[in-house]
Amino acid sequence: MSIFDGWLPSAQRYDSPHYDARPDPADITLLVVHNISLPLGRFGGPHVSDLFSGRIDYNADPSFADLRGLKVSSHFFIRRDGRLIQYVSANDRAWHAGRSCFRGREKCNDFSIGVELEGCDFLPFEAAQYATLAALTMALCRHYPLTDVQGHEHIAPGRKTDPGPGFDWEVYRKLLHKKALDEPALAGAIAGLHVVKGLLQSQ
Repeated sequence: MSIFDGWLPSAQRYDSPHYDARPDPADITLLVVHNISLPLGRFGGPHVSDLFSGRIDYNADPSFADLRGLKVSSHFFIRRDGRLIQYVSANDRAWHAGRSCFRGREKCNDFSIGVELEGCDFLPFEAAQYATLAALTMALCRHYPLTDVQGHEHIAPGRKTDPGPGFDWEVYRKLLHKKALDEPALAGAIAGLHVVKGLLQSQ
C-alpha cells in the first residue's frame, strides 16, 4: 500500500463532501479506530458509504431518523471481508471524532486519521479486517508522523464506546509487530507507536 496525495490507490474511492482543511497539515499524529454498521449489527449494505457521502435515504430504516442532518465522515472504512474504502484524503480533516480529547488536546479531528471497521460493540471483528487495518497502519506510517493509535472510546470516554470489547487490540498489536519485522525501514516508526496500552515495542 502506498499513499498518493493523501489517497490510497488500493482503496475504493468514494468521495465525501464532509471534510475541511487541517489547521496544521504537518500535524497528523493520531490514528483513531471506530466501528459502524447501518442498521446496527447488519453488514454489507450501502448505508455507511451513503451516510459519509451525504446521500443516505433516511426512510430506508426507522433507525435512520436520528441521522437526519448529521454531517460525518471517516478517512477509511474496512468491510467485514477486508475491503478498504476511502472517503477523505488523509491530508484533509475528516469529521469522525467529534467532541474528543487526547493527551490534553481537544478536537482530535485536527490531528488524526479516522478508520471505521464494519461492525458493532457486541460482535467480534474478522481476521481480514485486522489484516487490512495493520497494512493500512503501515502505509500511513510511511507518510505521516503517527505516534498513537486509540479507539474512539479512549478519546471520547463516556460519550463513545467503539470499537468496543469486540475489538482485540492484542491481535492488532501482534500483526503490526510482525509486519514491522518484515519491513526494517519502518521498524522504528512502528515500534514507537503507542497502541492504547503502551509502546508496541514492549510486546
